[in-house]
Amino acid sequence: MVKLIEMMLKEGLLKKESISFLVRSRPPKKVNFANLVEHKFIDINTVEDFLAKKIRQGVITLGHLEKIEGMDVNKILQLVATELKVKFVDLDDIDLDMNLFAKTPYKQLLKYEVIPVEESELNILIVFADPLNMEAQDVMQRIFPRKPIDVGIARPRQIHEYLQRLEINESVKGLVAEIRGDLKELGKDNEEDNPAVLKLIHIILRQSITSKASDIHIEATEKNCIVRARIDGMLQQLFTFDKDIFSPLASRMKLVSSLDIAEKRKPQDGRFSTTVAGNPYDFRVSTLPTLHGESIVLRILDKSKAMIRLQDSGMSESNYKKFTAGIAVPYGIVLVTGPTGSGKTTTLYGALNALRDVRDKIITVEDPVEYQMAGLQQVHVNVAAGLTFAAALRSILRQDPDKIMIGEIRDQETLRIAIQAALTGHLVLSTLHTNDAISAVTRILDMGIESYLVSGALVVIQAQRLVRKLCVHCKVPDTLNEKVLSEIKEYITTEEFQFYRGEGCKECNHSGYAGREMICEVLSISEEFGRLIASGGSKEEMTKLAYKDGFKPMFADGIEKALAGKTTVEEVFRVARL
Repeated sequence: MVKLIEMMLKEGLLKKESISFLVRSRPPKKVNFANLVEHKFIDINTVEDFLAKKIRQGVITLGHLEKIEGMDVNKILQLVATELKVKFVDLDDIDLDMNLFAKTPYKQLLKYEVIPVEESELNILIVFADPLNMEAQDVMQRIFPRKPIDVGIARPRQIHEYLQRLEINESVKGLVAEIRGDLKELGKDNEEDNPAVLKLIHIILRQSITSKASDIHIEATEKNCIVRARIDGMLQQLFTFDKDIFSPLASRMKLVSSLDIAEKRKPQDGRFSTTVAGNPYDFRVSTLPTLHGESIVLRILDKSKAMIRLQDSGMSESNYKKFTAGIAVPYGIVLVTGPTGSGKTTTLYGALNALRDVRDKIITVEDPVEYQMAGLQQVHVNVAAGLTFAAALRSILRQDPDKIMIGEIRDQETLRIAIQAALTGHLVLSTLHTNDAISAVTRILDMGIESYLVSGALVVIQAQRLVRKLCVHCKVPDTLNEKVLSEIKEYITTEEFQFYRGEGCKECNHSGYAGREMICEVLSISEEFGRLIASGGSKEEMTKLAYKDGFKPMFADGIEKALAGKTTVEEVFRVARL
């Protein structure tokens, strides 16, 4: 960066006074392109043209661009591609031809940082991390002698990520060949009996669980079979196979899940259990017909998650005290709100874990039962058989329960029965889909429940999200730009503060994050708040009273975690609103 700034000064594109201004600012600002552009000391187009020119001259490489803060790397690469008369390729937007990868020695791909992308009638498109490396081009031309090479460029970081994924593919090359061989011997009618497919499924499960994934997605595309895993809330591609592997893989997956192998025209749902790396896991399986085949999604249900303790969930001390005080009451409704995948069910199980007592009868009604827990009576909703949430709740109330957990309140009927149960001496725990805690009150009223019933039943409402935690191995201090700082300054309570970011390393798969933690807001329904609900108070009045009672919004909780170095401000903005 320093050398590039010096080059711009020599070429008269920058003035020394601009650098001095940034250095003498209080606090001093980093001398980088982002700050120079922000203070209008240089035009963004000038910077982009300058960088493209230096790459063409061989002064810097494409890899240097990834280290430059505040620049649109793709735009610069497009300029470089135009000047070098090569193609710019966004690897995330294309379907790699796995046949080309199979023909190329992986060591050569790694050595020269290249990836064969696709083959046409005229040529073979190959992306290079260094398009000026003539040795790499010669080697690739020798590997594919029948057609000329069409040189392309892509983001070096993308190339590295794809090479890492292809490395996993390299490890199962033999297994894929074995599957193909068995298919020829057994024929397509017996593809589910292929023993090599079972080994491949076990490798996929083990790789996903080792990566701490929550879901596995097996998808058929036009050319390939892609396996992705949701890790820390984000999908990451694990394997890419040829299209012919999808059919035996899907058939075997259906077989172990007790689904109809021949049915490919309508969605199906199943479940299976197995042991991976010595630990028992349940897998909930869903299939969906798509344009190119089927989409198969496996939800990984780790039985150890059911035993999570509330104090280990990541709640701040004040929120933990409010929530535990709420679930300690003898009757009423405790709600956990948030979007799908925000950890609501895990929080409810943590609460049940804290409430479990041999003297109490606890019954849960869920769709489906995700975690089996000793000491609880768990009911699985079966709509086809007439066992809906509402029907199950009516029966549960005749079972003399002390505490009831409802997986999700979806309609007015279920909500009304839950409120009646709370008002007749039962503690009811459930989830609701709202963006924040105060909105849950207005949502319940909008669903047609009388305000006097709501005020008497509600005890505490928690809204939550999951933020990715910074990787402890590559966490480094970070400086936020002035615009972001101005937006969050009211949530920063100290004069001296430091934010952090993850640089990316092998430990976190170069994402900068490892694991997730909860950020939340807890609204305790005080007597005064209950009276406001009963009198038909507006959301604005409720918000004002909540803040008066010491309510702290989720965004503030997230900024506190960012200040503590647990996550980034960017991540808090991603999951929570100001």
